[in-house]
Amino acid sequence: MEWKPDWGLRGRMLLTMFLLFVLYIVFIAALTLTDLGLTTIVVVMGLFSLGQFFFSDKLALYSMGAKEVSEEQYPQLHATIERLSQQADLPKPRVAVADSRVPNAFATGRSQKNAAVAVTTGLLRTLDEEELEGVLAHELAHVKNRDVMVMTVASFLSTIAFLVVRWGWWFGGGRNRNNGGVFVAIAVSLVVWIASFVLIRALSRYREYAADRGGAVITGNPSALASALLTIDGRMDRVPKEDLRETAEMNAFFIIPIRSGFIGKLFSTHPSTESRVERLRELEREMETA
Repeated sequence: MEWKPDWGLRGRMLLTMFLLFVLYIVFIAALTLTDLGLTTIVVVMGLFSLGQFFFSDKLALYSMGAKEVSEEQYPQLHATIERLSQQADLPKPRVAVADSRVPNAFATGRSQKNAAVAVTTGLLRTLDEEELEGVLAHELAHVKNRDVMVMTVASFLSTIAFLVVRWGWWFGGGRNRNNGGVFVAIAVSLVVWIASFVLIRALSRYREYAADRGGAVITGNPSALASALLTIDGRMDRVPKEDLRETAEMNAFFIIPIRSGFIGKLFSTHPSTESRVERLRELEREMETA
């Protein structure tokens, strides 16, 4: 199958970014009620956004304990990613490995030329060659769709709003004249955080379907990715809970999320494995009849 632009994904990205922009304006207006001046707010948020945009890849790798590896260290992994990148018409991304028993993978980077694909040692031990190719192709599809950049920008507002909710009472210090404004700013920030949280997760779930399809197109083998998803999902129950807790914050970037109870599933960044596998099987049937 030929790679085709996913207009459904692009439309959802544009709608999400527009709605987040509206929230951003409301958020800025709420922060002006604190003792911080508008200029200070804009400068601080601008610096924070630039830092997140330019260093998000390094922060993501660092938070997972993933380190870039050379071709000498992981020749087969490098060779597979290079071949799949050529098939996807992408520059070869940097390759990183995290020493973790959790079988997972993620892509990061602000652009196609600045991307990195990371896998865990647990993933390398768990999957066979075809399954691993399916997972790596899925991550490259994220890079080709520019998902990482969009999710990084989209998560910026949510991150700032959460920080205000958590530390907003520091704003204004003991100056009583603005204490009411500070509480209003915190309340608005809470609403903004919840709204952006829901919007980002709705977009994230759809982008996983798009990356599954893209990965299957790159390899021409949807069943390999379906098998990998089932294998990884089945192994999650055997991973120690402390390992799962350490990596849970990276859910939006993983190929399989780490869920916790009903609420975790409801607000998951990913669709259910069963739903993803069913779509991959439908895609395989399409390929067979094409």
